[in-house]
Amino acid sequence: MEKTIFEITKMDCPSEENLIRMKLDGISNIKHLEFDIPNRKLTVFHWGGIDDIEQSIRELNLGCKKLVSEQSNQTKFTDITNQKKLLYTVLLINFGFFLIEITTGIISKSMGLIADSLDMLADSFVYGLSLIAVGGTLIKKKNIAKLAGYFQITLAFIGFVEVLRRFFGNEKLPDFTTMIVVSVFALIANGICLYLLQKSKSKDEAHMKASMIFTSNDVIINLGVIVAGIMVNLLNSNKPDLIIGSVVFVLVIQGAFRILKLSK
Repeated sequence: MEKTIFEITKMDCPSEENLIRMKLDGISNIKHLEFDIPNRKLTVFHWGGIDDIEQSIRELNLGCKKLVSEQSNQTKFTDITNQKKLLYTVLLINFGFFLIEITTGIISKSMGLIADSLDMLADSFVYGLSLIAVGGTLIKKKNIAKLAGYFQITLAFIGFVEVLRRFFGNEKLPDFTTMIVVSVFALIANGICLYLLQKSKSKDEAHMKASMIFTSNDVIINLGVIVAGIMVNLLNSNKPDLIIGSVVFVLVIQGAFRILKLSK
């Protein structure tokens, strides 16, 4: 068996990783793929020639450069069973807090919480796509990616319309206490997810790194909603809540377009 290492200069998030996985899906001489997102490296374990694999990667226009190709005696790879259990766990946590935040956001009239709930939902989609990447047909992956992407864009668009309505309308102030309390619990939940991912024996594997990147971003967003809640109270204005909501909606849309790339 051979091992070929590629540098993928534009691979900086889970979307590019899943894009590559789906592009290479079905190439029979590939034994295993290892992604190093922080260093933008892809290691392909394969039998026989690498030309078809390299050509497929180059077609994605992600800045592919073959670094080295050599013989490998490695025969054992990370068992995906534990990865799947861990991804299911963080998926359920994120989807659970999506339900909590969307409900409390509507009740408390906080666009920050509503936007953060959609970000939690977006993460659930990413974890789900990571699970599907472990198995399933290519057409199934593409259909789910397309559905997830358009669904996120639709929800974010509705959110932006509501932000504009509240910005120019005469709305009641959001309940800053609910904003802060729920965001603190969401912060704790994301901290737990990050801890579980970091302590995993397979934390250096592709999907684990991807999940950690997304969860780390969630922690920052949670802190942003907490700060917005404090500012709502201090300024007696709903503008901080609308601003953080808009920022998160933009992030959700960016994530949606990345997911839609997987469906092409």
